[in-house]
Amino acid sequence: MNIQWYPGHMTKAKRMMQEDIKLIDIVIELLDARVPLSSRNPDIDTLANNKFRLVLLNKCDLADDRITTKWETYFKEKGIMTVTINARNGQGMKAITTKVQEACKEKIERDRKRGIMNRPIRAMIVGIPNVGKSTFINSFAKKACTKVGNKPGVTKGKQWIKINKNVELLDTPGILWPKFEDDTVGEHLAYIGSINDEILQKTELCCNLIGFLKEHYSGLLEQRYQISEQEDNAEILRMIAKNRGCLLKGNELNEEKAAGIVLEEFRNGKLGRISLEQPAE
Repeated sequence: MNIQWYPGHMTKAKRMMQEDIKLIDIVIELLDARVPLSSRNPDIDTLANNKFRLVLLNKCDLADDRITTKWETYFKEKGIMTVTINARNGQGMKAITTKVQEACKEKIERDRKRGIMNRPIRAMIVGIPNVGKSTFINSFAKKACTKVGNKPGVTKGKQWIKINKNVELLDTPGILWPKFEDDTVGEHLAYIGSINDEILQKTELCCNLIGFLKEHYSGLLEQRYQISEQEDNAEILRMIAKNRGCLLKGNELNEEKAAGIVLEEFRNGKLGRISLEQPAE
């Protein structure tokens, strides 16, 4: 599948971030722990050049623990400071302020030598749509600062949020990049809900996800939907439609509705803890 999505507001958001980066000490990049590479916007490396960096692997409760551990090692070996978190329940959140100060220790020391004491570190939070930035900010600040939604594009503008006396955070809209060079990246982002569902061929996307699950998480579909994984992907989707009562007039199977159910149950963890990619061995 070739999936591309770059609505006009993202160009404006990127321009705004480029203007604001000069105010920033550290860039905090929020990734989806199920797809850490696919959810990394390559434009951020250019944008955040010469800035301190911190990577957060969010939604770790939805990802395969064993594979998340491999990603932690992967980033550590590349010298990238990383914290694994679940912003929804607060897991890992306490470590973030310490990590931010650790990442910015050179800047804090420079300030101290100039006689500037206790100036808050200014951080920019960046990430693709629907990676959980608003939930993260509300959890980090311990108050409702931003609107939260489970679809891409909830945050439209920027806002400064005082986290504590040590950290101020600039929220930014979720942005993608103009073209996914690898079709797998677009597919992964569609699976996790970072692409507008309205532009997707849901049945084809779901069949591809079914194929991935059969190969990497054998038995999971059988257990969840009481179907046989011995059939081809399209037939499995039809069986799920039948078992879930997804019918059109005349008792015709509604495969589109069934595909929506499978995708939604993957996204919210009802299918289990699943990672879509892992570091190369």
